[in-house]
Order: sequence, then structure tokens, then C-alpha cells
Amino acid sequence: MGSRVSREDFEWVDTDEPHAQRKREILAKYPEIKSLMKPDPNLIWIITGMVLIQLASLYLVKDLDWKWVIFWSYVFGSSINHSMTLGIHEISHNFPFGHHKALWNRWFGIFANLPIGIPFSISYKVYHMDHHQYLGADGIDVDAPSHFEGWFFCTTFRKILWVAFQPMFIFFRPYFVNPKPFTYLENINNVTQIIFNIIIYYVWGIKSLVYMLAATMLGLGLNPISGHFIADHYMFLKGQDTNSYYGPLNFLMFNGGYHNEHHDFPSIPGSRLPQVRKIAAEYYDKLPHHTSWVKVLYDFVMDDTLSPYSRIKRPPKGNEVLG
Repeated sequence: MGSRVSREDFEWVDTDEPHAQRKREILAKYPEIKSLMKPDPNLIWIITGMVLIQLASLYLVKDLDWKWVIFWSYVFGSSINHSMTLGIHEISHNFPFGHHKALWNRWFGIFANLPIGIPFSISYKVYHMDHHQYLGADGIDVDAPSHFEGWFFCTTFRKILWVAFQPMFIFFRPYFVNPKPFTYLENINNVTQIIFNIIIYYVWGIKSLVYMLAATMLGLGLNPISGHFIADHYMFLKGQDTNSYYGPLNFLMFNGGYHNEHHDFPSIPGSRLPQVRKIAAEYYDKLPHHTSWVKVLYDFVMDDTLSPYSRIKRPPKGNEVLG
């Protein structure tokens, strides 16, 4: 089953996260980066195309044998659905339509959510802003695992289970760690998704519905691209709060691997983050980074010093303004 990891708690620090300071330094030296802070309307067509592709997939699998339904949900559907969660991440930052049309982005997020099968777009927006503003703050940043996760998933076998069921923790952790009242948009997101799932079941049958939900579970669980969940903020090097990934899978993930760049400049769309790295190369090239999400997953599972506890956490200061 694997030996128990040596870490017994998170890495607690009282220092501020490094991104705000680095952003100030980079902008002072390279003010032209401000020109990258604008919407990316190409996201509208890319994400719409992905939704249509997945809808076509739901139709194509409706009469397949069950083994092929599961096969294609992992080989093809999982990549689309995982990529769509990164598309929803881009939408949460208002990149498709811009900040002046914030509500348009919320409706578009509900639309992009459809092929995932589990409603989360609106809730994600609320909690993700806390993640940026209060990185690692205990009880606020729900991107960080709970104490239970760190305590329980402490052996090789249990870490494999934790990775496999990562989507369940991602979707439901916020409601246990930092519950917030439901908004009317969240209720619309929930009802719209339930109606969509029912329509898929009645029009194309159970196999299409299972394909859609399995694609989400398999895409966000034991899947090579799921390495980004761990690569982004887990400490593979002591004191390293955020890690970037520079590899080919960024093409599928809206450049989500450029994570230091994203946290430094959350108002720049993923399509332009490589330009940030190129302009301010002396700031980013010296930072530790990953080149393989598969290796990240392997190292996390097999290294006895790594676990869900391998995160930097900060005690709340008491003056946080939450969404």
C-alpha cells in the first residue's frame, strides 16, 4: 500500500504571496505588458466549437457497446471536458466578452458548463477570485486541500484514490471548507444543467449521459492532463508557492500551465501568457517549473514526502473581503 508520508501538516507561513510584488516589479520595468490586459474574443468561438464537438460525440456514442462508450469517454471526451474546465476558468476572468459585459460571461459560462454534466461554472467564479486574492489562506482558498485530505490520503494507494476522485473534491470541497449562500445565477446554473442532462437522457439515452459524466470524472481524475492540479501549487521545492508548466499540453489547456504568469497577471488571457514570459524572461526562467504533468503525477504518488499536505497555507488576517 505504500509507506505513510512524513509530512503531518501544511507548510504554514506568515509572509504574503509573491505575485503582487513581482507584478509591480515587472510592470515598472516592462509597462508594455499592460497592452496585453484586454479580452480575447477568440475564446467565444473556440469554446462554442468545443461544446458542439462534445454534443456531436454524445450523439455518436448513443448506440455503441458499453466498452466503447467508456473507451471513447477516456480517450477523447475526457480531454474535451478537462479542457472545457480551463475554458470556464478563462470565462471566470471575463476574458471572452470583457469586464464591461460581465453578465454575458456568466451566461456563456453556463453554456460552456453543459457538456461537463456537473454544474459549477458560477460557483467556480466566486471561489476562484478568493483563490487569487487570498492564495493559500486557510478556510478561504478552497483550491487548497482540507486537513482531512492531508491526514487521510497519506500512502501511495490512498494518494492514487485521491487523484482518481479529484473531481469530487474540486466540485464539493468549497461547500465544506468555505460555504457561501447560493446566488440566483448559481441556481440558474444548477437548474439549466439538470434540464440539459435530462434532455440528453431522453433524447439519446443512458449511454450518452454516462459518456458525458464519465468523460468529466476520467478527465479530471487519473489522466495525464490532471497533473496540472498538483503542479500548479504543490510544493515540489520547499517554499515554492506556485509552479508553471512549460510543455505541449498547454495547447489543450488554454495555456493554464503558465501559472506563475497567470497569478502575476490574472487580467491577461491565457493566449497571451507566453508573451509575458518572453518579455520578462529574467523573472520566469529562473523559477523552478515543470515540463511533464505525467511526471508530476508519478512523483506525487510515489514520493513519500509528498501528499495533499504539500501546500503552503497562510492564516487568515481577519480583514479579508470575500465575494
